Amino acid sequence: MLVIKVGGSAGNNYDALCDDLAARRESGEPVVLVHGGSDETNRLGEALGHPPRFVTSPSGYTSRYTDRRTLELFMMAAGGLVNKGLVERLQVRGVNAVGLSGLDGRILSGKRKPTIRIVEDGRQKLLRDDWTGTIDAVNAGLLRTLLDAGYLPVIAPLACSEQGEALNVDGDRAAAAIAAALGADTLLLLSNVPGLLRAFPDESSLITHIPRAAVESYLGFAEGRMKKKVLGAQEALAQGVGRVILGDARAAGCVSRAVDGQGTVIA
Repeated sequence: MLVIKVGGSAGNNYDALCDDLAARRESGEPVVLVHGGSDETNRLGEALGHPPRFVTSPSGYTSRYTDRRTLELFMMAAGGLVNKGLVERLQVRGVNAVGLSGLDGRILSGKRKPTIRIVEDGRQKLLRDDWTGTIDAVNAGLLRTLLDAGYLPVIAPLACSEQGEALNVDGDRAAAAIAAALGADTLLLLSNVPGLLRAFPDESSLITHIPRAAVESYLGFAEGRMKKKVLGAQEALAQGVGRVILGDARAAGCVSRAVDGQGTVIA
């Protein structure tokens, strides 16, 4: 079982990703693909007069502030354009993909965080009207039904709250939760860098291996979004996933290369 998360930032090569998935489909290995949507959401927000706002938590993690309008834009961009664009690419290549979000069938269930604490201008503040959440449960039965029927699920990182509301959830942590629920051997976190870099943005400083017991000590090397990827890796490993690989989504054969150990292997 292989769970893949591909980022939504500029530079990721979705065509190369889908080429590789199509080339590998004869192996029969079940695959779930989770994706982001940040770049498309930013573009849509700018075009519709609601530009993105990014905030930093007291612990140093940067994330999108998701008011209700931003949530609607994220559903349009990630749940619509990005999700269906990936499904289309896979269908063209003969892969019977089905596009869903974590909201559908409560594939991802979680709790809404109506307020978040941020640091701005050196001071802690409380932001209200937030529509992000943390994942509590995965509907693994629905995903297994799709996988057993020969489909490749493509999942946008939305979740369903206890009240049935849509929530924006972190894609890397969503992939980690799905990988853990399905008992995946490998979780691939693909983005527009070759892996965790010791001296970002110097790609020659790639860290090729991290022992699973030492993940915490490598967090200091993670810049920006990479912090969430390392955190997701840590959560996946703690819940029984065999290994996590931080790989490069820009190159041809990105899945095969990562599975063969190119990138940062955490195991």
